[in-house]
Amino acid sequence: MKALICENGKIQMVERPMPVINNAKDAIIKITLSSICTSDLHIIHGFVPLAKNGVVLGHEFVGEVIEVGSDVKNFVKGDRVSVNCETFCGECEFCKKGFVNNCINGGWELGCKIDGCQAEYVRVPFADNGLTKLPDNVSYENALFVGDILSSGYWGAEICEIKQGDTVAVIGSGPVGLCAMQCAKFMGAGKVIGIDIDEKRLELSKKLGFADLTINPNNSDVEKAIKSITNYGADSVIEAAGGENTFEMAYKIARPNAIVALVAMYEKNQILPLPEMYGKNLIFKTGGVDAVHCKDLVRYISEGKISTDFLITHRFAFENIKDAYELFEKKSDNCLKIAIQY
Repeated sequence: MKALICENGKIQMVERPMPVINNAKDAIIKITLSSICTSDLHIIHGFVPLAKNGVVLGHEFVGEVIEVGSDVKNFVKGDRVSVNCETFCGECEFCKKGFVNNCINGGWELGCKIDGCQAEYVRVPFADNGLTKLPDNVSYENALFVGDILSSGYWGAEICEIKQGDTVAVIGSGPVGLCAMQCAKFMGAGKVIGIDIDEKRLELSKKLGFADLTINPNNSDVEKAIKSITNYGADSVIEAAGGENTFEMAYKIARPNAIVALVAMYEKNQILPLPEMYGKNLIFKTGGVDAVHCKDLVRYISEGKISTDFLITHRFAFENIKDAYELFEKKSDNCLKIAIQY
């Protein structure tokens, strides 16, 4: 089969053997759609030490079950599924508490430590936990981002413990940030403030009804603007940008005793100036995503309560995926997310 690998910091299309069942809890999925994530770029650039050299990239995908191991109880050949970006056993101490990102038998495996989805087929371990069956009224495109981007945005909003009427500031109006805004609204936020340097993405966040107000740091002092809107700062802040100064911005625009959710991945160490912050009593919560709500998210999509259809701005055939990577990394042509078609 054809597969896209990352070897020594370069991506290349190669021929790989078809995956096989290695464990009775595995499933083999025929990919119908996949996408490219910023995390894939982090692997290519060498910022993910856990990534295996030569791994098949990708962890955002949907597809059809073509084979299951003997211990898989909830899925059969022919099921249409979305796939969780996290691999988790469901039985270890962390999984039982919902901390699936820290599963001692898994975590971020697909497209990092084991072969991922930017191939024609993929093996999914612990299939009963990692797969979500799609109802008839949810298409593959509808569900493409359930297992990672939507889960990340939902998780970022969830860990903020949003109360009815809260003001939530979201730094970054990219795919995760937009999903976080949508989910914050869904969870009862009274006011969502979108922050980004890309005016078109800010406009989109308002057009979609996710952001009530937007701030561009290139045009405004964000800290002053937030305080003029809220008096004391945002009730919670979701940092989904991972930019040069966005971590600093996050704790500065939060009100005292606020929650700051760090959903972004950083390529450099960040500084926490504790003496300067003394007495502000902030609570920081950090990633990666505990993607434990995929069944609920598919149900919300089915019921029309949440949608990620707006994220797909471009489509590429799998054989042209290297061109897709170039467009995605450069954010050319107002690209948000790309659907890779197989």
